[in-house]
Amino acid sequence: MPAYKRILLKLSGEALMGDDAYGINRATIVRMVEEIAEVTRLGVQVAIVIGGGNIFRGVAGGAVGMERATADYMGMLATVMNSLALADALSKAGAIARVMSAISIEQVVEPYVRPKALQYLEEGKVVVFAAGTGNPFFTTDTAAALRGAEIGAEIVLKATKVDGVYSADPNKVADATRYTSISFDEAMAKNLQVMDATAFALCRDQKLPVKVFSIVKPGALLQVVLGGDEGTLVHV
Repeated sequence: MPAYKRILLKLSGEALMGDDAYGINRATIVRMVEEIAEVTRLGVQVAIVIGGGNIFRGVAGGAVGMERATADYMGMLATVMNSLALADALSKAGAIARVMSAISIEQVVEPYVRPKALQYLEEGKVVVFAAGTGNPFFTTDTAAALRGAEIGAEIVLKATKVDGVYSADPNKVADATRYTSISFDEAMAKNLQVMDATAFALCRDQKLPVKVFSIVKPGALLQVVLGGDEGTLVHV
């Protein structure tokens, strides 16, 4: 029995790279969407925010010295590309997906309209929110917190390459321990860098819990949705 009725899944663009230097690794995206489709078959309403780092990394050298706002708009367009790839792969996995963009490119994807997004979720469609918040200077973490609050998600699931929040970087500190649960205030006091500060403050203010888990680990998403002991829960 699922622990949540409606979730907001935050994927990093880098998660789509697999072991590649940049871009989208086909095998990686196929595995991911199969797990997402499995969750939707349980009756869970799924919305997704995806980053653009896997694409933007390929052009980051050319962005050196560029105005921050311009670079951020490029990053937003990268998330649109990822969202289209994700929606296409989801449809091939048997889930119906709709991409909604925070910036207007109506020939490619429909604009983000909150009532329409809620309607799609109620109909069992996966809604992929593209182009971040539509504003420069805000990360896709903040977009995930914002959209999660707007659609009334019960939790934000932040998928990373690490299986939770640790007391220190587990790649550098051998005896770093994973928290199963931690409060927003404690995570901020310990400077644990779960999400960027704006996103973190928004989740805390809206009493929207965040679960950090590994997207690399097969079956982890399903375990999280079923309420299993997976990852780290950050709560009020």
